[in-house]
Amino acid sequence: QVRLVESGGGLVQDGGSLQLSCEGFGVINGFGTMAWYRQALGKSRELVAEITRDGGANYAHSVKGRFTISRDNAKDMVYLQMNGLKPDDTALYYCNAYPRWSQEDYWGQGTQVTVSS
Repeated sequence: QVRLVESGGGLVQDGGSLQLSCEGFGVINGFGTMAWYRQALGKSRELVAEITRDGGANYAHSVKGRFTISRDNAKDMVYLQMNGLKPDDTALYYCNAYPRWSQEDYWGQGTQVTVSS
């Protein structure tokens, strides 16, 4: 059974930093594209950043230059380094991933990030 487990959320002050981690389990051949999404209270879930297996990354305009997505294919992990955090970044952050050669994606349970002003 494929599972994604996030960690690293928490409470941080305006301008602070956090690193989120997501570890994947249950795949034999690793993951293809991995991504971070977020959902703020009362808003739709939105893509924050995504990264292909070979390291190509895309970012939402709102986080470009502040957040960095990276991955370790050997460990089936993806990371999100978040710098210059703002109150608007407050949300539940979800890890998303496609097992290689699969059309079905999977979601983690989410980790809360709260930025105080």
